[in-house]
Amino acid sequence: MKKGLRRYAAAILMGMVFLALIIIFPDYREKAGKSLLGQLGTVALVLPPIFILLGLLDVWVPREKMIRILGEGSSVKGALVAFLLGSFAAGPLYGAFPFAAVLLKKGASVFNVMIFLGAWSTTKLPMLLFEISALGLRFALSRLAIDIVAIVFIALLVKRSFHEDDIRRLQTQIP
Repeated sequence: MKKGLRRYAAAILMGMVFLALIIIFPDYREKAGKSLLGQLGTVALVLPPIFILLGLLDVWVPREKMIRILGEGSSVKGALVAFLLGSFAAGPLYGAFPFAAVLLKKGASVFNVMIFLGAWSTTKLPMLLFEISALGLRFALSRLAIDIVAIVFIALLVKRSFHEDDIRRLQTQIP
């Protein structure tokens, strides 16, 4: 029971803050309630398909194959696969984190998981196509190049900040 409370302490705290704010500011109660219900509805529509796909990935892709493709020794090929997975993925960023957890659990390197998360958050293909049509090819490709450099830099920084024991502990904590 205590472990569960600790695990969800931030969510419980934010719920309490939300309740306190709608009590203190009753004029915003209806708008806040509608917004909350709308966001919960969106999450309820997005997360189930992601979890189904994650379950299939977990069952269908053997750990050895994932290590070979995205593990520590995968070099540039693994980073490219992680980048493409993130760029072609659909859905909001909060959908990427369960996927990243499964990748870590299956033996993907922290570097490649960070590349995946960075690509998911900044280099979506539909966004690139929109930028090309709205802002021009030069702008879109410039932004993409800057994003790729930043993603690699951040992934290297995160990888170097983790100790190997921390990574193993993290991988074993993922359900």
